[in-house]
Amino acid sequence: MDFFLTEDQRAFADAATQFAKDKLAPNAADWDEKQLFPKDVLKEAGEMGFLSLYVPEQQGGLGLPRLDASIIFEQLAMGCTSTTAYMTIHNMVAWMIASFATDDTKALFCSQLNSGESLGSYCLTEANAGSDAASLTTTAIKQGDEYIISGAKAFISGAGDTDVLVVMARTEPSLKGASGISAFVVPAAANGISYGRKEPKMGWNSQPTRAVTFDDVRIPSSYLLGNEGDGFKFAMKGLDGGRINIATCSLGTAQQALEMARQYVDERKQFGKKLADFQSVQFKLADMTTELIAARQLVRYAAFQLDQQAPEATAYCAMAKRFATDIGFKVCDEALQLYGGYGYIKEYPLERYFRDVRVHQILEGTNEIMRLIIARRVLSEGSRLL
Repeated sequence: MDFFLTEDQRAFADAATQFAKDKLAPNAADWDEKQLFPKDVLKEAGEMGFLSLYVPEQQGGLGLPRLDASIIFEQLAMGCTSTTAYMTIHNMVAWMIASFATDDTKALFCSQLNSGESLGSYCLTEANAGSDAASLTTTAIKQGDEYIISGAKAFISGAGDTDVLVVMARTEPSLKGASGISAFVVPAAANGISYGRKEPKMGWNSQPTRAVTFDDVRIPSSYLLGNEGDGFKFAMKGLDGGRINIATCSLGTAQQALEMARQYVDERKQFGKKLADFQSVQFKLADMTTELIAARQLVRYAAFQLDQQAPEATAYCAMAKRFATDIGFKVCDEALQLYGGYGYIKEYPLERYFRDVRVHQILEGTNEIMRLIIARRVLSEGSRLL
């Protein structure tokens, strides 16, 4: 068992690190304060391949394993958590279209999504269907060679500023739960689509969040992903990877916070000596480092499980998401504490890290839902987790 990165993985990580330092970190505070969605930088990320990391090569992507994508996202998140988190969502949209759309639909959308010429949003959540995603009520009724989509989605990242939507809708309204849910590609400017206000948020301010309303939106039947009824299965496959991705964003942010805290306590003096000389500070740094490294190993192991299509991959993704997002938030909180009052003011990025990682414990399935997923597998007959 080899835990060292391969030469290719190191090269990808180095490229992501340089992009984060050159393009993300210098602008992150400004994007946050002014709530700017940096489409120009996202396009540059597309040119680097960062918007199609695990899109299959035959569809113009890099075709990387999820483990390699996780290594890359971690480095990018050290530059800007919010913008990197959007990149992970875009990657999920691009991957779903490249993997499940018809050949003609792939030809229409994939190259522009890969390059960043077009940006994508993932539309699953509804106002009354958050953790219980299978209770969604948006419908897609087939009429001739078209589907007519009606309903509303909530908390959609990028909505109103993106070009392509992947929408989960119920094609069999009489069926309850996951049955009868299908997935569609929908042009974001299609007639009948309207967008709510840009939500004022605690964090993630470099990407807009809006509600999306579908009022008899007509799309070609060829924009169906897979077959009718496949939507919930596709959504859950997407969320397995999404949980790895958002856990990784927590790792990168926490790593940057930890490095800044280490440097700060080595320079700051109180009571005639450096903060780093106090044993209480040393113990705090030791715990932060240990827990962050443990979280990183779990995330990478879960990504490996997903790449191998292992039977327990979903449970491992849930464990990684729960643990890494909790630890990421804890490390950012502790780093802010080490900065004292300086950590609380916007001159330093610690308060932004704290705000940006908090939502990671909620989205892609709340950490309470992650515990349910894990517990059900532990208690199921034939579980290989124990």
